[in-house]
Amino acid sequence: MLNYETSFIETQFPVSKISKESYKERKAGSNQTLTILGKWWGRKPLILVRSVILGLLLPVSNDPIKDREMFLKLLTLDEEGIKLRKRDSLDIQTILQNLTEGEVGKYFNNQKPMNQESRKKAEDIAFNRLTYDEKLKYCKRPEEVRIEDKNFWEEINNYYSTNAFSFEEFIRDLSIKKYGKIITVGDSFCGGGSIPFEAYRMGLFSHGSDLNPIAGLITDSALSILSLEESKIEKINQFQESIFDSVIQIINDMGIEEDEDGWRGKAYLYCHETVCPSCDWTIPLSPSWRISQRDKTIAELIKDVNNKKFIIDIKSKVDIETYKKAGEGTIRKSRIVCPNCEEVHSMLSIRKDREVNSKTVYGLQEWDKSDFVPRESDVFTERLYAIKKVKLKQNKSWPQFVKKHPAAIDNVFVHTKFEAPTSKDLENEKVITKFILDNFTDWQSKGIIPSKIIEKGDKTEELFRTRGWTYWHQLFNPRQLLLLGLLMKELHLNAREKEEWLIGLLNIQKCADFNSKLTPWQESAGKANNAFYNQALNPLFNYACRGVSYMYSKYLTEVNRKVFSSLDHEIKLSDARTVEKQCEVWITDPPYADAVNYHELSEFFLAWNEKIITKVYNNWYNDSKRILAVRGTGESFNESMVEVYKNLSMNMPDNGFQVVMFTHQDVSVWAELTSILWSAGLRVTAAWNIATETESGGLKNGNYVKGTVILVLRKQFSNETAYLDELYPEVEEEVKSQIDSMRELDDKEDPNFTDADYLLAAYAASLKILTSYKNIEDIDVNYEISKKRNKGELSPIEQILKEAIKIAYDYLTPTGFDSFTWKTLIPEERFYIKGLEFEKESIYQLGAYQEIARGFGIREYQPLLASTKANNTRLKTAKEFAMRGISESDKFGSSLLRNVLAALYQSIKAEDTIKGRNWLKNEVPDYWNQRTTIIELLNFIISLGHHEHMKHWEDEAKYARILSELVNIDGV
Repeated sequence: MLNYETSFIETQFPVSKISKESYKERKAGSNQTLTILGKWWGRKPLILVRSVILGLLLPVSNDPIKDREMFLKLLTLDEEGIKLRKRDSLDIQTILQNLTEGEVGKYFNNQKPMNQESRKKAEDIAFNRLTYDEKLKYCKRPEEVRIEDKNFWEEINNYYSTNAFSFEEFIRDLSIKKYGKIITVGDSFCGGGSIPFEAYRMGLFSHGSDLNPIAGLITDSALSILSLEESKIEKINQFQESIFDSVIQIINDMGIEEDEDGWRGKAYLYCHETVCPSCDWTIPLSPSWRISQRDKTIAELIKDVNNKKFIIDIKSKVDIETYKKAGEGTIRKSRIVCPNCEEVHSMLSIRKDREVNSKTVYGLQEWDKSDFVPRESDVFTERLYAIKKVKLKQNKSWPQFVKKHPAAIDNVFVHTKFEAPTSKDLENEKVITKFILDNFTDWQSKGIIPSKIIEKGDKTEELFRTRGWTYWHQLFNPRQLLLLGLLMKELHLNAREKEEWLIGLLNIQKCADFNSKLTPWQESAGKANNAFYNQALNPLFNYACRGVSYMYSKYLTEVNRKVFSSLDHEIKLSDARTVEKQCEVWITDPPYADAVNYHELSEFFLAWNEKIITKVYNNWYNDSKRILAVRGTGESFNESMVEVYKNLSMNMPDNGFQVVMFTHQDVSVWAELTSILWSAGLRVTAAWNIATETESGGLKNGNYVKGTVILVLRKQFSNETAYLDELYPEVEEEVKSQIDSMRELDDKEDPNFTDADYLLAAYAASLKILTSYKNIEDIDVNYEISKKRNKGELSPIEQILKEAIKIAYDYLTPTGFDSFTWKTLIPEERFYIKGLEFEKESIYQLGAYQEIARGFGIREYQPLLASTKANNTRLKTAKEFAMRGISESDKFGSSLLRNVLAALYQSIKAEDTIKGRNWLKNEVPDYWNQRTTIIELLNFIISLGHHEHMKHWEDEAKYARILSELVNIDGV
């Protein structure tokens, strides 16, 4: 019997597989579906959004295991789905490693397949034996496959009583069964568009809104362009090519990139210069004079005594020592080091910043609106100091686009060199500057280049303070303004349809990201990076400028049609507090306590679009509305968030859902968010943690850098009031019940849940109980939201959450420990053992250890760690402790576990476990009654030796086995 009153996501969620798929999607980089459309910060993986929407619509049965199987099947996360998604062939070595000796003999001869058929059979066998993580390397993402097999859909239809033969039809059937109609999914902070796009692609009505016009533009473009039919997409692709062809022809006609010998400028490297206050020499500024690691190319400063400046010579294929030395630039630790007099000057003194009435007054002269190059009187001027040039090799036959865009091809097919600018190159700079000067006023008035002033803010302040820039066009040099301006001018002349304007604007935004004074040069890769390599506006002392052919790959959006069976969508610019759209489901990723200043960063792009965006969208504005942006922390922010979620709650039916995604794990943040949602009239029904961001260490080893918390909420209808002291037993019961249900559902071969997930479940259990009541007698939620607290002062909600974590840790007894024994250990001992369990699971985040330290109420845990490096955190072994830290005044130092570690060290050092046994007998109070606990601790240490990645515990595990036996038979 299916129960549509309860949703699948409220009872379970396969976080492990969804995390792995989210990681795979992230690792696709620029090949992600929405990334091709342009830069936005913190987009959520589409597989995460898809799984959340599916989880909300799926009913539950009385067979939770079968429910999970069907959920995974629908997302192609089951065994059959993985096979369907298989794309790449396994390499021979992987195949051979996963076959038996007999199978190798059957299909291979001297490690070579006997024929294509034998290789295929061997590969299928090997693939089936890989772990889920290993299989993902050879698979498409779930969004890249469509299931059209009738048998598949008959199985789904039989289970859910539906009549669907595509995913979109199935989703609509579920929607009608649950709500009596096809629902609308809304997102009032749509940002990069993941939520509206995926809801639309799944076959539902989709609504997205955002205060920010760039967010609205990107989101609407995703839904409008990627869903077009093939013929229209082909037309858009041809339109893009025609625009770029026109621009490259203009550049060619100007003769400013290619010389008479066929060498074409691919990348131009510029640096700032300033005058040394000590010796009056003009100093080129750069943190490093290395240019290319591959070619061992450097810039060498040569004194020009007559002019009191430096000639910059470019040298390639220098020796290693010379290359290393070139890494020492004229900017060192934010100070300028003069290569002539060797005097060191602070940046503050160079800029002449000063304090006036306890306020900093910036010393740089601000640029006027008409300025687009530095004035001679400016503290910082600029110069072109190196060019990367390319030339096609002779006697090659190239496609037409390669002839036009030679830098788009691999270096194997072009000659490459770095050189200092020639007199012709410097003359070209003057030609470009004059061209911009002649067209500057006209281009600004038409919106071809930016004219927008830079408003001061947290991130934009840097632009005023360090360079004196006051208008957005000043973040681009003349060569960059020329290229971007020509692209914009051609768009103005040729765009007719909405989709052409959209793709043109997106392309120019991408080009601006990869071609500005904020674009760093990567000497390790020999290429230009993008401005937003992080979430800031970073003025640089040396930067890269791309030539027109080098921009081709960044300009072109390779639009490939995504198969849609979509209904309708609506994207609006709106404050989330005033949204009026009725949606059955609201999914939001709010800017909660967020360090990303979307409103400021997006103005970098908005400066290029401001005069066109209102032309494409008649009812839109072209302002970032930063004054209205919900941001920061504190009373004002909290009140704004309550307004937002109250409004969304009013705009959904009584059986509707809200899902809030956020990335913060701190208890105080949880408490604050709880207060906000509770005050908004919502109650929590579930919470899950998905690993959406990882570092290069990889998901397989559990190196999760950051997780996305998924909070599932419904409307609050209770009128009950509870007392705080009555809540604790309810919280304890709910925490244990939640953990028990997760354990029952967990996959023993591929566990879904780690301790982090169980702790999250404890938070969720607390929130369920708290928000199930209208009021808590001892908590004034409105007062709690607005109250300013002293450092370390806990709110009542924080206290409940911390108690829930303590309950969870007490309940999560490690394997091999009796629950009674576990509770007798002091918090420091339990922290140490839990930390070793993390290491067993290859979890090396410092944040994980910080979390369990908070859970156990421990502040001083650093002395127990052998390493605190990022993704390399681990605890000390007995040998690393040696005899240090044993002290009656120290909790851990006087603990039973610390004495066991000391006994192991004594045993290893003397190569005699009798020494260790004697230490325990002499130093452990009540040794005879403690033997059972000692043996449990030693047995736990023995288990560490079973893990290949814990070789550093090998000696301890070996001696623990013998010492355990000695303690066990002691006195017999």
